[in-house]
Amino acid sequence: MTWVAPPPPPFGGSLVASERTLLEGFLDWQRAVLVGKCTGLTGAELAAPGVPPSTLSLLGLIRHVTDVEREWFQHRFHKRPVVYYYKRPDARDAAFDEVDPAHAERDYERLIAEWQASRQSVADVPLDTAFEDDLRGPMSLRAVHLHLIQEYARHNGHADLLRQRIDGETG
Repeated sequence: MTWVAPPPPPFGGSLVASERTLLEGFLDWQRAVLVGKCTGLTGAELAAPGVPPSTLSLLGLIRHVTDVEREWFQHRFHKRPVVYYYKRPDARDAAFDEVDPAHAERDYERLIAEWQASRQSVADVPLDTAFEDDLRGPMSLRAVHLHLIQEYARHNGHADLLRQRIDGETG
């Protein structure tokens, strides 16, 4: 049986809520939009590059944001050592260049698990909590949420074009 990407996990939230609820809700919405663009596609379709010679694909985006979640919530914010799934110093674009349709389900499940790990890692941490980022200087957890919202939003634009190229689906 061929695996196909399922619908996104349920998400929701109030648009009349506390700042934290809004930030978490908008991040979850952007997360769901990305995997929603993958719904119903096979591993081969997810791995197909949209415009060769570029290796940009929906599966590559899934792999990329999995490591982005690890980097921002675990490594940068908590200063925890992490092992990235797809990011390697010797292969700048491994998340995109080394996609394998046979591992699409595993890669998808890693992303969903990483979302949960990210949520849990900051669940009781105030948004004003600051940390020193090696590249940007002082940052807050609030800024991490905003950064991830924009990261997903940018890639969701890519995902929309990639999905339309596969089967014409838009929206």
